[in-house]
Amino acid sequence: MTAADVTGPLEGKIAFVTGAARGQGRSHALALAAAGADVIAVDLCRDIASVPYPLASPEDLDQTVREVTALGRRIVARQADVRDRDALGAAFAAGVAELGPATIVVANAGIAPMTADPDPAQWRDVIDVNLTGVYHTVEVALPAMLAHGAGGSIIMINSTAGLNGIGGPGPGSLGYTAAKHGCVGLMRAYANLLASRGIRVNSVHPTGVDTPMVVNPAMEAFFQSDHGRANATANAMRVGLISPEDVSAAVLWLASDASRYVTGVALPVDAGYTNKK
Repeated sequence: MTAADVTGPLEGKIAFVTGAARGQGRSHALALAAAGADVIAVDLCRDIASVPYPLASPEDLDQTVREVTALGRRIVARQADVRDRDALGAAFAAGVAELGPATIVVANAGIAPMTADPDPAQWRDVIDVNLTGVYHTVEVALPAMLAHGAGGSIIMINSTAGLNGIGGPGPGSLGYTAAKHGCVGLMRAYANLLASRGIRVNSVHPTGVDTPMVVNPAMEAFFQSDHGRANATANAMRVGLISPEDVSAAVLWLASDASRYVTGVALPVDAGYTNKK
């Protein structure tokens, strides 16, 4: 039996993934593709001035394309800003036109503008990306999902910061926690609104993940500062940073029929971090 003879749990499905160029987003795209889904991949692929570390590049998005293609799946990749609803909608529409209707949405795009040298613009930018951007992601995908009439799964990638009150005094750190808490409310509201249409909505809340968003000089300096130490991950289990694939396993489960009656759930993948709080 060859790989082509194996039917994955997401065979025939189309998944829409934001922030797909690297880190968790790439991992989620690859996990979904390995399970049989084709992918609409979107990423900003340029820096934001208030974010103190480099964001993904066009070359990163190209690498995601290569890796999904190597799995034998189709992918449509576009550069778009989740803060720009029209641009995001155009990217989604291009993917649907080529691949077909998406029934899996992974709202993954996010920033963590935490720094030992706070910038007032960080509050606006993190709310715009991490909260409004999630809202835009769902809203641009929802009309086609409803028209298709086959239900689906919307998964919001959150954080332990969405379940706890840990946050430093800087606008980036406070805004990050506020945005993540806002997304929990957004998730629960959508779960109630869409349940009768067979669309499930959940969020995943990882502890610190080994990605470029977390592992970079700016974030290391923040966690070593006085107000950053309170944000440092202290998991109950004997692990520091978890891998993106650990989070993708939860995403895959929520995307599949194995979780067909799970909706409105804030699912920690946090090595016991939240339980300690």
